[in-house]
Amino acid sequence: MPMTRSNALRDFTLRRLLLMLPTLLGITFLVFLLCQFVPGGPIDQMRMRIAGAEGFGETGAGASQRVSSIDIPEEDLRSLQRYYGFDKPILVRYAIYLGKLVTLDLGDSFRYTLPVEDLIASRFPVSVYFGVIAFLLTYSVCIPLGILKALRHKSHFDNITSIFIFLGYSIPGFALGAVLLAFFAVQHDWFPLAGFESQGFAEMSLFGKIQDRMHHTALPVICYAIHLFAFMTILMKNSLLENMGADYVKTALAKGMTWKRAVFGHALRNSLIPIATSFGNNISLILTGSLLIERVFGIPGMGLLFWEAITSRDYPVVMGYIFISSALMLLGNLLSDLCVAGADPRVRFGE
Repeated sequence: MPMTRSNALRDFTLRRLLLMLPTLLGITFLVFLLCQFVPGGPIDQMRMRIAGAEGFGETGAGASQRVSSIDIPEEDLRSLQRYYGFDKPILVRYAIYLGKLVTLDLGDSFRYTLPVEDLIASRFPVSVYFGVIAFLLTYSVCIPLGILKALRHKSHFDNITSIFIFLGYSIPGFALGAVLLAFFAVQHDWFPLAGFESQGFAEMSLFGKIQDRMHHTALPVICYAIHLFAFMTILMKNSLLENMGADYVKTALAKGMTWKRAVFGHALRNSLIPIATSFGNNISLILTGSLLIERVFGIPGMGLLFWEAITSRDYPVVMGYIFISSALMLLGNLLSDLCVAGADPRVRFGE
């Protein structure tokens, strides 16, 4: 008895979910191994604090040698190594980490002395807020704009919009953020310099809270969306142009089908397949936040948390961030494949 499409889709999804486990295992092992050999861990951070207290203000190689030469009493050193788990072999430490990971215990932050999952839970909604707004804004504008540019190919409208689109595609979001802050926040004081909300936000009225939140949202969302917006618009336009010139569209027109129906009934649906291919990946990238954009705007999201964890060598937070972002990326890949299957009924799942 042949397998139905729904059963094939179910089996495909289960296989992909099972394949995520060894992939995540490999990612966590490589990152864990890397963190063990990167200098600047919690014990080195303590030596640096001691060095600062003793008046070592120099930087560079000399400072590094002085910090590494600072002695911590042997008994205290063993206590610190035992506290952070550095007294065990690497594979044993990794096995302990995996055991905690199974129970969704990501460990405790070296810097904040708080559970990593609590830190991520407090920052994740901020990144989701900006990411979802940028995502919805991008797809609601870039698909219609790409369609219009394809229909009016080589017109003045297409040429003028292409200038702005390629300009947006070539400028990194964090660089654009610095320019927007310098002009709109520093020079004209139209927007806030940083943060997610103003002081006294809790005492504001509902309308005041909405206005303040939108005031803090406008510039970061532009930077979040600019590169994705340009890419998706170009992709939509080129895909539709390619399908409009395909043989099946020419055949449909030769058989008497109207041009409007041939384009919007046949070519457009096939043109959405490349958009569907990148749908899941874009979601996963946006949900984990943008490190540099959040750093520029001082947004307390996942990206800024990751930046702080890297600079302070907060390895549990680094591991937790990479684990969550990797899991979201793998789920995004699966979602992209399912979106392609929904847009293209010709897709088969190995049945």
